[in-house]
Amino acid sequence: MIDVLVVDDDYMVAKIHEGFVSRCEGFQVVGVVHDSAGALAAAKRLQPNLVLLDVYLPGASGLDILTGLHEAVPDMDVMIVTAAREADTVKRAVRGGAVQYLIKPFTFADLRQRLEHYRQTHRALSPGATAAQVEVDRLFATPRTATQPPKGLSAETLQLVAEVLTSSGGDLSAAEAAELAGISRVSARRYLEHLADSGRAEVRLRYGEVGRPERRYAAR
Repeated sequence: MIDVLVVDDDYMVAKIHEGFVSRCEGFQVVGVVHDSAGALAAAKRLQPNLVLLDVYLPGASGLDILTGLHEAVPDMDVMIVTAAREADTVKRAVRGGAVQYLIKPFTFADLRQRLEHYRQTHRALSPGATAAQVEVDRLFATPRTATQPPKGLSAETLQLVAEVLTSSGGDLSAAEAAELAGISRVSARRYLEHLADSGRAEVRLRYGEVGRPERRYAAR
């Protein structure tokens, strides 16, 4: 499980975010606080994996405590969740080490997409793991929306692969999906990765006795 600390000055908004996170597979909320001092203290005490951090907080802004949060828990990640839209604020968040920046108001689907993106990266880059290029690309890329396939992918084939995945009733490897869809394994892998990045599929790793784990895909 990925432990999440929710930090927001609005008690009702914090409760909503807590509910959103709790609905996402693989995540659990370990604390909810409403000011900068509380955020620093809770991070040190709870040692969460991820903080959902508002910018507008009593005492000090979320951006002002980024360094303190990282010092309290060096391996912790921070996702900025705020109504602040100013370019300078976004740049400060990036320079401060935020892994995502989500602007309020947003839907459950918006947050789930980013949490799923984080979960895949978090698992792939766990301590001692060796990153493949696809995991590195996922870390540095912003997930695209499901309705806008990236260049080189067709909407028709994307829909076909999605239907194959849904109708399978379980998980599929890229090779299995390719055979069912009648396309190449390389193409199937690209479409499956896009579905995963956009939150329409999840990736499961199957470990064998030797070699790299097999990536398998299941419809969400």
